[in-house]
Amino acid sequence: MPNPDLQPDRERLMAHIREFARRVKLSGTPEELESFHYLQAQMESYGYGTQLLSHDAYISLPGPAKVEVEGESLRCITHSMSVPTAATGISGDLEYVGEGKEADFVGKDLAGKIVLVEGIATEEVAVLASAAGALGEIHVSPNEHLYEMCVSPVWGSPSQHTRAHLPKTVICTIAREDGVRLRDRLALDAKVRATLTAEVDTGWRRTPLLVAELQPAGEDKPFVLFSGHHDTWHFGVMDNGGANATMLEAARLLALHAGDWRRGLRICFWSGHSNGRYSGSAWYADEFFDELDRRCAVHVNVDSTGGEGATVLTNSGVIDELQPLALEVIESVSGQRHARRRHGRAADHSFWGVGIPSIFGSLSHQPPGPVKTLTALGWWWHTPHDTVEHIDPANLSRDTRIVLEILWRLLTSPILPLDYTVYAQALSQQVAQLQAQLSGRIELSALASAVDELSSSAKAVLEVKDLSPAKTARVNASLMRAGRHLVPLNYTSGERFHHDPALPQPAWPSLEGLRALGAQPVGSPDMPFYAVHARQTRNRLVHGLREANAALRAALED
Repeated sequence: MPNPDLQPDRERLMAHIREFARRVKLSGTPEELESFHYLQAQMESYGYGTQLLSHDAYISLPGPAKVEVEGESLRCITHSMSVPTAATGISGDLEYVGEGKEADFVGKDLAGKIVLVEGIATEEVAVLASAAGALGEIHVSPNEHLYEMCVSPVWGSPSQHTRAHLPKTVICTIAREDGVRLRDRLALDAKVRATLTAEVDTGWRRTPLLVAELQPAGEDKPFVLFSGHHDTWHFGVMDNGGANATMLEAARLLALHAGDWRRGLRICFWSGHSNGRYSGSAWYADEFFDELDRRCAVHVNVDSTGGEGATVLTNSGVIDELQPLALEVIESVSGQRHARRRHGRAADHSFWGVGIPSIFGSLSHQPPGPVKTLTALGWWWHTPHDTVEHIDPANLSRDTRIVLEILWRLLTSPILPLDYTVYAQALSQQVAQLQAQLSGRIELSALASAVDELSSSAKAVLEVKDLSPAKTARVNASLMRAGRHLVPLNYTSGERFHHDPALPQPAWPSLEGLRALGAQPVGSPDMPFYAVHARQTRNRLVHGLREANAALRAALED
């Protein structure tokens, strides 16, 4: 279906931005709910049916904090999911651990101490510090700004099995200037003692979730999921007001041409992104797993659009089978060539276990700067300075055009633009490396053959010429069914019904059992133990590929 040249209305976009600048929207607060009502009214005015859901989520709202070092009080904040303290706080000697990587903790006795860490607070450091028995963490910001963070390594709300993984440390951040002074004192072998006090309101509370949809193809037909979070740190006008403006304007323009859609559109605005570690999207994935499994074709997520200075459009996260679509659209709108970057473990991508291909998260980024930070979204990100003046209307319109074009193609293409030849090529490279590494240790020929078959079947699907309704329906159903087996192999440890931790993952985490066997030194007495798990890993991969190949073969039948 030709694109009707959908052009975002810059004035409408900025009107939404001004509305979002009115309220601080912490998860589960009345102010957030009031802003959700604005979203609902807008979506209904565009013709969408809406449901404002409410669900329990494990939410953590940081309060006041103090960092005192030998009588001096340092400017600081605490973090979502930090351990709170009594009024007297906790005290301990400081120990410098560099950037807080695993190697920085090796060989150090940190029990009862407070670690001094370079960089923004992260869940990775919280895990390492908690395991080392530290009492607390002081993070040194890369600049004078103090960045709000959620430090839980648990994806979504914790269960009885994962609640033990929550941080066990008191966590604060101080400005770079103060951190450098502390680091220099420690470098002189000085003993430095600190006291941390933190108020953190953590517990279960009701949070909103807005679902808006148009289903012109029919209520039981496939749909595209389009999502972004609405909760914010402070006013959060870029993060995530920019994305919410993009979502509303895209929804308005697309609805004007709903008669041209071949599948439905479901739009979800999440809470609990910042204060609950993606609790809203994780709950939705769990609560509606069966429907998502049966009907959801693709997930498009959007975060932090329209930032001033956000000139880089090459680094957004895209799953393999959607890379050709992303490359074509981004280059056509911006002239830039996408770098084929994998998704990180972030951005409300709670649907990989379901097996739903996904695209984006943050879309436009700042050029690389001289100071290492955790983000490329601007120095104001996650600070009180994320306000209207950091939105560039031209960038917001540009980002919205990209999202519009992606959604238009996903909604109107006769056959879903999912290219599993790209997936097969990426997996083939991984398997070739494993075959060289594992030579003689485990048989991988069946795995390699299954990948080769996937490549052939996926290529044949791309070459389908019959675009009759019956044929395209069968092909699309087969692509969706294949993805249910393929996506979890690419982006999860292999478990579809429980969320992996909110920690960095290697590419193709489902291969880790094979990689671990290959890393064992020759003659290691532990080799047979690793071989047991490696065989199980191989079998899961072969099974998933066999099921995906069967689905694609069904698409090619006359």
